[in-house]
Amino acid sequence: MPRVELNYCTEAELVEKIASGDERAFEQLYRIYNTKVYDYLRKLTRDNDLTEELLQQVFVKVWEKRSMLNADKLFVCYLYRMSENLVMDFHRKARRDKKAMEALLLVASELIAGPIETIISKEDDGLLQQAINKLPPQRMKIFVLCKLEGKSYEEVGALLGISTSTISDHIVKATKSIKTSLLASMNVAG
Repeated sequence: MPRVELNYCTEAELVEKIASGDERAFEQLYRIYNTKVYDYLRKLTRDNDLTEELLQQVFVKVWEKRSMLNADKLFVCYLYRMSENLVMDFHRKARRDKKAMEALLLVASELIAGPIETIISKEDDGLLQQAINKLPPQRMKIFVLCKLEGKSYEEVGALLGISTSTISDHIVKATKSIKTSLLASMNVAG
């Protein structure tokens, strides 16, 4: 990799130029440090795609916080600290998302046993509603009546003029479909 010449005399002067909004100085800074930051992030994440994403976030944050840059401190240390913080934030968010999805799947698995009594977040409720909306019309109607409104299989059977075994079959298939849909949502989110 060819050595990049500094247009400014020192790193401190380069940082000062960036702090004042000099885009060319920022581009130069990116060329100088992107490989070091990439390597550091790669060691922290062990994932190429995540490393690329976080690398971009590091430099976007540098630009967004440019007015707060301190030219008296080693800039590479600032970049490494920001990289560490972004990796920690990513893992915290991933843990929160995983816990939310586990709670959502628990609610979905409880759908077989009875009406929904668990309070779920609006976001999780939205995912659940989307999964329910994907059901065929008759299956959705039966699922809503039994699982959301708490009606017995006998009540729903009498209301719709179908047997309780047909109700049971629809509930089993609806629950399986909803679980599959929620798992797919989890994979997309993660």
